[in-house]
Amino acid sequence: MNQVTFYELAEQSGSTQEAMHNGAFKLIYDLYKSRKWVSVLAADQKHAEAFDEALWQLPAEQFIPHNLSGEGPAQGTPVEITWQTQKLNPRHTVINMAQSMIDTSLRIQHVIDFVPFAEAEKQAARERYKQYKQAGCQMQFVKL
Repeated sequence: MNQVTFYELAEQSGSTQEAMHNGAFKLIYDLYKSRKWVSVLAADQKHAEAFDEALWQLPAEQFIPHNLSGEGPAQGTPVEITWQTQKLNPRHTVINMAQSMIDTSLRIQHVIDFVPFAEAEKQAARERYKQYKQAGCQMQFVKL
């Protein structure tokens, strides 16, 4: 793993999950347009299915070919949505919405993580930042 980018979520009405979804939509769209293959890591299957459904609700001109882990064509799609108890397929980029540390031994070039606005979740993001930095990753912090 080479690079980890943390995006600070702006405080808004709604949940942290909604804020991460909104941030992830734009990032996924940009990565897809750049021909990068992406894994989205959700905390659990329910969250993964909710994110999958939210992607289907985007306007047709913003459609991104995607599938849930274990579904879709044999060669896969540019965006695979998985969850923590599933195998994380090495792809160019992993968008981490599970709010947990990603194994740095996987062949992933870029991890995208989020810094939520709630203080407890923000502290957990700071800990992940430190762990990635100690693992030798190049770190970047961006306000979303």
